[in-house]
Amino acid sequence: MTSSRALLIVDVQPTFCEGGELAVAGGDRIADRIAEHLRAHRAQYRLTITSQDWHLDPGEHFSERPDFIDSWPPHGLAGTANAELHPAVAAALAPAGADVTIKKGLRQAAYSAFDGTATDGRPLAEVLSDAGISELDVCGIAESHCVRASALDALQAGLAVRVLTDLTVPVSEESGAAARAEISAAGGVLAPSKAANG
Repeated sequence: MTSSRALLIVDVQPTFCEGGELAVAGGDRIADRIAEHLRAHRAQYRLTITSQDWHLDPGEHFSERPDFIDSWPPHGLAGTANAELHPAVAAALAPAGADVTIKKGLRQAAYSAFDGTATDGRPLAEVLSDAGISELDVCGIAESHCVRASALDALQAGLAVRVLTDLTVPVSEESGAAARAEISAAGGVLAPSKAANG
């Protein structure tokens, strides 16, 4: 494998899909699309990485009266079924799973995958550097929040970043447009997966 590109799948978990504690409309559809992308293109990536909200006691991130800006209803609860990978994505990664699993937010908000750690304790930036990754495709849920934060942190780390626009979904059209504008202004590329892998 000569590719220096990795795929980061951000927070595609039942907790953020239809029926979950913090559901994003279209989440299940995006999970299915990402699964299709994995089956068709996984071999093109040096690493396939998943991130998961894995909250135990994230302080003021959880609230009984959330403002949906800095505080939210409980979600991504560590050890629960809804905090695991979405079944469609898990099936597409089977039998070995992702090359790297990042869990984030045990005791903090942790929007970005770069706030989390791999199973061996390394932060994501170190994982990518150690593997010689210089390019990162980012997808997942939600475009306006954790995908946005992860893409911006990847750009800050000096990576060439593409957000696969058909493999992510925002909380709202307005917030999605704002996130895309911010990512683009920071130097990120917005591209449909077909164009990115064509």
